[in-house]
Amino acid sequence: KTMTSREEYVPDGAIARRIAKVTPYFPFKGIDRFYDIGGFLADPEAFSLAVEVLTERYRQVEFNSIGGLDARGFILGPPVALALKKPFFMLRKKGKMPNCILGSSYSKEYEGTDSLGIPRGAVKPGDKVLLIDDLVATGGTLIAAIDLVKRCGGSVIEAACVVELKCLNAAEKFKASGHQDVPIWAMMSESILTLDGLNDPSIPTDGYVDDGAPH
Repeated sequence: KTMTSREEYVPDGAIARRIAKVTPYFPFKGIDRFYDIGGFLADPEAFSLAVEVLTERYRQVEFNSIGGLDARGFILGPPVALALKKPFFMLRKKGKMPNCILGSSYSKEYEGTDSLGIPRGAVKPGDKVLLIDDLVATGGTLIAAIDLVKRCGGSVIEAACVVELKCLNAAEKFKASGHQDVPIWAMMSESILTLDGLNDPSIPTDGYVDDGAPH
């Protein structure tokens, strides 16, 4: 059970729906539904609940450190790491961080390629690592992160995110990449994310136009 100060957490349940209520989607970079976690970051209660759910899920789990994926994992990972008194490290895109080990090129979630770097010494042989990101779509970025952790001699206990786009079946991609040992855990699925950012009157969007550039 994952208990919070409010109630027991259930995937896509009451707490998840409270967070989803303020998490809009927009057409962005050619994607019909780009989920914007900026919505719940602007709502202190929802943001606090998201951090609390992640924290309580792993409070009784034995692991060594938390790795956050570029870039929104940098927002969600540190408060969880502080609450659990675990070291936090960044998995950054190529050219963004000194003294790092670069991984192989991977296909980005929607279009194009990139590569990730991990700080030298962040993961030692035998370390157990929790990975955190905001969303898993095709799983390409997370697979690159898992590759790097394993290359350093560590293992990944779980890939945790706020949203999993289940229709894209990232778990199958994990399996095809030899990472069937790494479970994906998501706070919510796209089925409860129904806040249409362009059509909700509470969200100011005057003048917004999707630039159409690839993500």
